[in-house]
Amino acid sequence: MTYLRAVLGLLAASQLALGAFTLLAPAAFYTLMGLAVPPADTFYLIGMLASRFLVIGVAMALLAGRGQAEPLWLQAMLGIQVVDLAVGLYYTGTGVLPLSVSAFPMFNALALSLLLAMRLQRKGRALIVS
Repeated sequence: MTYLRAVLGLLAASQLALGAFTLLAPAAFYTLMGLAVPPADTFYLIGMLASRFLVIGVAMALLAGRGQAEPLWLQAMLGIQVVDLAVGLYYTGTGVLPLSVSAFPMFNALALSLLLAMRLQRKGRALIVS
């Protein structure tokens, strides 16, 4: 398995898992994550978010199967991971979330960001779209 296939496979697995949990069991997923369960009408928005997780997960799985990806896909996923990390740092830093809740998702975002950045730089690609 190549480096790129492994990274894309990790991305696919994480996105598909997030999509499945947020679509099929949002209240249980909130509880599992240590978050307060929002009112039921909020699950409408969470369901729309789930569709994005699922579509991106399928796209990453297909790209992993091909063993290649356009740099834009990698740059987009890098952007998503950086925003995820920034949001985690903000809500943890302001005391909204304890580190016990945010540590794993932030570690995941940081690790995936580094893996994506290393791949982009290895191929001489910009880390951002210009």
